[in-house]
Amino acid sequence: MVAAGNGLFFPIIGFASCVAFIYMSFGGLNVSYRKEPEMGFVTRNGTHFMLDGKALYVNGWNSYWLMDHAVHDYSRARVGAMLQAGAKMGLTVCRTWAFNDGGYNSLQISPGQFDERVFKALDHVIVEARKNGVRLLLSLVNNLQAYGGKTQYVNWAWEEGIGISSSNDSFFFDPSIHKYFKHYVKIMIEQYMLNHELLNTLTVLTRKNTITGVEYRNDPTIFAWELINEPRCMSDPSGDTLQDWIDEMSAFVKSIDKKHLVTVGLEGFYGPKSPKRLTVNPEMWASALGSDFIRNSNNDNIDFASVHIYPDHWFHDLEFEDNLKFVTKWMLSHIEDGDKELNKPVFFTEYGLSNLIKGFEPSLRDKLYKTILDIVYKSAKRKRSGAGALIWQLFVEGMEEYNDDFGIVPWERTSTYKLLTEQSCGLGRISRLNLEKGNLKELCSH
Repeated sequence: MVAAGNGLFFPIIGFASCVAFIYMSFGGLNVSYRKEPEMGFVTRNGTHFMLDGKALYVNGWNSYWLMDHAVHDYSRARVGAMLQAGAKMGLTVCRTWAFNDGGYNSLQISPGQFDERVFKALDHVIVEARKNGVRLLLSLVNNLQAYGGKTQYVNWAWEEGIGISSSNDSFFFDPSIHKYFKHYVKIMIEQYMLNHELLNTLTVLTRKNTITGVEYRNDPTIFAWELINEPRCMSDPSGDTLQDWIDEMSAFVKSIDKKHLVTVGLEGFYGPKSPKRLTVNPEMWASALGSDFIRNSNNDNIDFASVHIYPDHWFHDLEFEDNLKFVTKWMLSHIEDGDKELNKPVFFTEYGLSNLIKGFEPSLRDKLYKTILDIVYKSAKRKRSGAGALIWQLFVEGMEEYNDDFGIVPWERTSTYKLLTEQSCGLGRISRLNLEKGNLKELCSH
């Protein structure tokens, strides 16, 4: 989804209130580093995520803002508070941005120029996740303009006089931009630039965490790499341009990191050659975006398929109950694809409901959430490919300016909190993973 803009400061009083609330609600924040829980790498076997020889089904969330808030002392505690709160709800995977290209708190200031402060912030996020037994799905670039995105890469190439087009879609076909992006995702250090605490020729996958000393590619806290958030290449509706980019970049990531899973970051729309474009896509426009769920996911270097769920954004004339019917059809169609076409897990990595829709009430969100979570649960129960879902998006208190029209503070609404925690326990019982220890044991014993 389109995230709220970056570059915002928050009142100290609001932040203090946020920390106080989390402290009272969750029994206090442990600010000292405790022994990290043991973690293995998540792998894939056919249509299932696997962990310790058992199928893993994921109930999790999105908090895109973690790295950004870890940069400064005044906001860093929010990161630990959110990860601790998610863990106490039994949530096991958090999807977040591992990019910020240009602008305020940039990780990549310009091609090949990085701010070590921000890299250390990402180090901190990974450490906090590990402390709380949460894994991270890290997205590497945005199709949208928030936090730089592909637009920033195109602007960089254009400013340097080497870009072949000013179109945003040249991100997918300009060789110079391909080099920029590959440089970003390949972690190696050739030299240090001491000026302004910048590092030169440092990139993400092989970075060594300054707190743990572990390279990102060797850290099981990272659940998977996502190539790009919601890719679209509308200048080529045939899908060939985007497919070529996916093939090239997924192979490149796998050449560096063979331990972690890789996904594309798709919304799930069917392309112009897919029969389902007429029967499952929300409307005809969805098949002309240059993406194709089946084709883009059917690559040996792509370990699982990703799907988003935003019926209120995709339709503008349906009643809420009709949106729910679409969601059911949408999810079951993609689970069928995972079982019969792809032989891969299908991960619903974003779902939500805007509070700007006509007649919005919080109870409508609960109905949508329950529909989605029930389908994932039934898929897991039947050992089908529906591998999990991540709600968009969760916050702690005092973050209104970072929120969009989808974000929630889950413990502020008892019914929503109950839905999420019950799903955690239900999926935990199916997989039997970690149900006898840690957060799930305490949560699910009540």
